[in-house]
Amino acid sequence: MSAPEKPLTREAKRLQTRERLLGAAIAEFKRAGMASADVGAIVAAAGVAHGTFFFHFPTKEHVLLELEHREEERIAKQFRQFVRAGHDLEAVLNEVVRLVLALERRLGDLLFKDFLALHFSQTRPPTEGVDDHAVVIVLAEQIDAACQRGDIDPTVNAINSSIFFLLGFYALLITTNDWPSRDELLADYVGRTLRSMAPAPRRR
Repeated sequence: MSAPEKPLTREAKRLQTRERLLGAAIAEFKRAGMASADVGAIVAAAGVAHGTFFFHFPTKEHVLLELEHREEERIAKQFRQFVRAGHDLEAVLNEVVRLVLALERRLGDLLFKDFLALHFSQTRPPTEGVDDHAVVIVLAEQIDAACQRGDIDPTVNAINSSIFFLLGFYALLITTNDWPSRDELLADYVGRTLRSMAPAPRRR
């Protein structure tokens, strides 16, 4: 005879409820976008009281913050695996593009736009810093490695260049998602980024 299952602890129940709400909210955001998402539909799908949503997520934007943290960690993990094999900076930048475009396909147009717009939100937690964004850090490490190899200008600031590239990339994705020339535009963006960091020509 198998032993009876232990009842869930209060913390386990809280986490279980949070996960149900997060899953229901993401589904609703995919359907309607964050601004038009119906909290009533979210709590109904999660099977909880209306106030429970705001206990776990004070605003709908907090759902996106949670999603952003998880997806950034997922992408950073895949990115770290890629860079371990050793690649030049062009391959590294193209891998960032590939990983983020894969996220776009997974989230869908409406949710992905909200996800990216969060990076430019004026209501993000004020205590956040660069260290809270794993993809920025991994890319900065690769830019610094390219500096050390002499592949790019040694005066390049790795952290700043990582931020410049990612924020510019996100802005392009928000504004050009339905452009037929989007792939060519992104390829040009990567190329221009590389040229902006190229070593200065030696004087004779």
